[in-house]
Amino acid sequence: MQGLIQHYPLTTNAILEFGNRVFHHKRIISHLPGGERHEYTFGDMYLRTKQLANALHDRLGIERGDMVGTFAWNHGPHVELYYGISGIGAVCHTINIRLSAPQIEYIINHSEDKVVFVDATLVPLLERIAPQLETVRHYVLLHAPADFQTTLPNTLHYEDLLAEQPDEYEWPDIDENEACGMCYTSGTTGLPKGVLYSHRSTYLHAMTILSPNAANIDANDVTLLVVPQFHVMAWGYPYLCLLAGSDMVMPSSNLQPAALIKIIQQEGVTTANGVPTIWLGVYQELKKNPPAEPLTLREYVVGGSALPKSLIRGFEDDFGIRGVHAWGMTETSPLGTISRLQRKHERLSQEEQLTIRAKQGIAFPGVELRVVGEDGTAVPRDGKEMGELQVRGAWTISSYFKTLNKESFTADGWFRTGDVSTIDADGYMEIKDRTKDLIKSGGEWISSVALESALMAHPRVREAAVVAIPDDKWIERPLASVVLLDATEPVTEKELADFLSTDFVSYQIPRDYVFLQEVPKTSVGKFDKKEIRRQYAEGTLG
Repeated sequence: MQGLIQHYPLTTNAILEFGNRVFHHKRIISHLPGGERHEYTFGDMYLRTKQLANALHDRLGIERGDMVGTFAWNHGPHVELYYGISGIGAVCHTINIRLSAPQIEYIINHSEDKVVFVDATLVPLLERIAPQLETVRHYVLLHAPADFQTTLPNTLHYEDLLAEQPDEYEWPDIDENEACGMCYTSGTTGLPKGVLYSHRSTYLHAMTILSPNAANIDANDVTLLVVPQFHVMAWGYPYLCLLAGSDMVMPSSNLQPAALIKIIQQEGVTTANGVPTIWLGVYQELKKNPPAEPLTLREYVVGGSALPKSLIRGFEDDFGIRGVHAWGMTETSPLGTISRLQRKHERLSQEEQLTIRAKQGIAFPGVELRVVGEDGTAVPRDGKEMGELQVRGAWTISSYFKTLNKESFTADGWFRTGDVSTIDADGYMEIKDRTKDLIKSGGEWISSVALESALMAHPRVREAAVVAIPDDKWIERPLASVVLLDATEPVTEKELADFLSTDFVSYQIPRDYVFLQEVPKTSVGKFDKKEIRRQYAEGTLG
């Protein structure tokens, strides 16, 4: 027997219509690359999205199921693309601008994008590969002056395109299980792989992430979307902000620490997101140039890589800003867990509370986690025994786009993350390492993530990345690549080893250190350990 409930498809159109109905007065504020500030309302964005829908269908010939690429920073028109493309039944493919030219060429051809919307400042990146792009019929230029010159063929200007169209459009009936968006993995292990999101998964993810136990965003917030819109649909924030009624502040390419602090001050930002390297830079800038008035920012949500305990402590002690640790992947839409304290933790010491907050946290409703040992059975939830983290849920991938990759899934349908993790009795998950980055020295496992977090707690260390290098005696041993806060205040290898000795036994402590100006990073801001290992092997590291 089925329930007697109306059929109400969970689509991005439902999100857009709700945001316009209830929060049409809330704002989208864009800080553009040239320094221009642009502000308009959800209601304005709604009408422009309908103009875009008309243009996509009538002017550009986009049909249901077609792929439409975006190659752009965070700003209002990019939000319009999120909704307008999926609104007509097409798929919004956000292209990572930080990938290499061959990777960008590959994913545009692989996805078969019919049209690509591109920021004027990013046009040169596409001009180099345009002759090799097989399916793109038009390039639509965002924020381009009228006299903008480009070698891209068949170009149109976004504002001209919208100006030709009426702001009335009737959304088609869309099945909530149809695709609405796609992102490709960063391609650190082979070619990038496409992850195709449904309307339903996008809606459920947004509804869950805005809740108190998650990002905790409501209509009183001003949210800074630091996560680029080309990175896993900006963690779902352009959707959840419309549902929550939060003002959206879009920084485009203004991601330098001083620029972000200025935007936070100017717009009265209360909550934000971003990878740890972004917030590490913001913290160090605030320490160098303390603000005259306390910042309005109450907390920031971090994912992408581990949030060091030292950064959580520093932000809170020095500026009263709370760091909230989350975890996810492109394959999980992306957020799957978050680490917030519960009432039972109030009796713990500050250090014990920090240890919990530095974990990746508990799964959201709609997401299930398990940790599996080498024998294929689930390990105890004791917070100690490690295994491979596996996930399933309402917004977790079931397969890759046009790619089998059966090895990424278990026989019973769980996605294999490649993360080595523990889960404690309360369900708090902690990532110890990536499978490929875990170090096995003399038969004992060493967590590179734990070493990195500890090294970055040293008062004179800015960044640290640890990888395994070959060893004749121990098979592998850890190598630490370190970036100092100030090169004029050097730190010796012995000082770092002694600093680590309070938390690690001797075989776990690196004996080899390389001091760098910057740790190599991937397109999404994570430490690029593959590149570190390559440079070490070639003798070019440091």
